[in-house]
Amino acid sequence: MSMVELEINGIPVSVPAGTTILNAAKEVGVAIPKLCYHSDLDAWAACGICVVKVEGSPKMLRACATAVGPGMKVITHDPEVVEVRRTVLELILSTHPNDCLQCGRSGNCELQDLASDFGIREIPFEKRVREIAPDTSTTSIVLNPEKCVQCGRCVLVCQEMQGVHALEFIGRGDGTRLAPAADVTLDESPCIKCGQCSAHCPVGAIYEKSECRTVWNAIKAGEKHCVVQIAPAVRVAIGEAFGLEPGELATGKLYAALRRLGFDAVFDTNFSADLTILEEGTEFVKRVTEGGVLPQITSCCPAWTDYMEKYANDFIPNFSTAKSPQQMLGAMAKSYYAEQAQIDPKDMYVVSIMPCTAKKFEVSRDDNMSSTGFQDVDVALTTRELARMIKQAGIDFNSLPEEEVDSLLGEYTGAGTIFGVTGGVMEAALRSAYFLITKEDLEDVNFMDVRGLEGVKEATIDIKGTEVRVAIAHQMGNVEAVLNKVREAKEKGEEIPWHFIEVMACRGGCIGGGGQPHGATDEIRLKRTAGLYSDDEKSVQRCSHHNPMITKIYDEFLGAPLSHKAHELLHTDYMERLVYKK
Repeated sequence: MSMVELEINGIPVSVPAGTTILNAAKEVGVAIPKLCYHSDLDAWAACGICVVKVEGSPKMLRACATAVGPGMKVITHDPEVVEVRRTVLELILSTHPNDCLQCGRSGNCELQDLASDFGIREIPFEKRVREIAPDTSTTSIVLNPEKCVQCGRCVLVCQEMQGVHALEFIGRGDGTRLAPAADVTLDESPCIKCGQCSAHCPVGAIYEKSECRTVWNAIKAGEKHCVVQIAPAVRVAIGEAFGLEPGELATGKLYAALRRLGFDAVFDTNFSADLTILEEGTEFVKRVTEGGVLPQITSCCPAWTDYMEKYANDFIPNFSTAKSPQQMLGAMAKSYYAEQAQIDPKDMYVVSIMPCTAKKFEVSRDDNMSSTGFQDVDVALTTRELARMIKQAGIDFNSLPEEEVDSLLGEYTGAGTIFGVTGGVMEAALRSAYFLITKEDLEDVNFMDVRGLEGVKEATIDIKGTEVRVAIAHQMGNVEAVLNKVREAKEKGEEIPWHFIEVMACRGGCIGGGGQPHGATDEIRLKRTAGLYSDDEKSVQRCSHHNPMITKIYDEFLGAPLSHKAHELLHTDYMERLVYKK
């Protein structure tokens, strides 16, 4: 690797060729302010806040999009540069609403932070805020173009990272505005509700549709038995809202906080992840041994399911019919738990805490989500929403004791907890598939080849002479290449490249979900991932089929994986959907 020698503010630094000035500055402890740049995306140089001086250049250059050169001498901060940045910020603020107190990003807004850092108290330009009504057409995401700073992050995320093309800029010059593609409503657009646009937005232009008040009202009313479940990825991210390090396990504190909020029972989605593995793993083994449609494709991610039904509905026969863990737990809560607790399902209220905005869509996506005769999950909240509720309740999260889950639908194995990371569903499935095929347990349950942040991962596993080829894709933009390889093999009559495919819509899997605390980068995603793997490693049982409560539920209630009752409660079907609604 060739290295480039240069100076930044008179400090010598050596960095690999192709490094931007922005990243080279970090090597000498210099933080250049930015608004449009995000490490997940190619630099677009839209905002102009990161301008710097380079000796020999007649103009200031944008540090995010300018590569270093040999002998380059860069000045990142001087009175002139600071004044230019201040002016750029003032121009942006002149077109931005001043309703920070009513904004969900107040206190966690990149524009607000920059304005504070530069001490901006007055705007010398005429205020030119356009009145554009928010788009509240989906059950998951709200689009508020009035607050858009035209950084372009959401458009780049939607089009390049996710390959969905639901967002674009419409108009030119002062008339440019953010809008759903074709200028329809967001619900009519190709949007898959993954929420990556909101996760990357630096301000309050895109955010989750909050259901906090709905949940508060349900708890306050006291008319229903309120139960809650927490997804695997929530436990390694919620702490960030309270100053903890990304990846720090906060499971016990979460259980305690949820009880203090007023929930009657606290369950864990890790439990139903184990249940999912028994259903999905048995389905996979049946397809392999009895000649079913392969490759089998996982169905736990609702944004991926929505994408498949719109863009890849030729793969509907390949999709596992198993519901997501969220929906399985909702169904079990209003059936098995209701029966055990002698509660009428109509008197139950099930809330799920998810790292994902698409889960809000999933709870009512079709009639299968009401398998108990009632909507199985009533409300889905994001990690961000739960953090706000904990703060509203005056709970000192960091001082909470570690409490235990309600075991009936809460006990889980290590396999259940790694559902929150890319490759985790596959690894959990393989641990149990090996047992289901051989009736023996693995000596080493770690499948290292399916781990990591590489966009597409492949592995071949030998199950006592049965070769199983798997692929794992995360971040929707990586999925089409995998699907096309399968399509190509089918067209040519060749052997399919894989038997089992896992897909997660968000980068890193659920740990990087659209409802997680803002500011996720690969560094943070890796820390959250490490937290879940540590939870797996310390678990007494690490394979789903060893979960004693899962065994009990099959013995007492479901009968067996893929039984008639299991199909009624735990499985679903799919349909072709229009990319644009009519």
